Amino acid sequence: MVIQWSDEDQLFLVTIPEFADRVVMPCTHGQNREEAIRNGEAVIEMYLEAWRSENERIPKPRTLQMA
Repeated sequence: MVIQWSDEDQLFLVTIPEFADRVVMPCTHGQNREEAIRNGEAVIEMYLEAWRSENERIPKPRTLQMA
């Protein structure tokens, strides 16, 4: 989960890199970081549960590459 401030929206926007090819990004937001984190976690759980119930492929976690 990546959380970034948006000056345009005046919100913290949440993207989930692993979901980018299957879900519209950003996938949620929050008025503050804590709300954005809670909303992001809820979205992750919602999609994982839906994909499991439909026997769809669940994206593998990405590894942070340090230069």
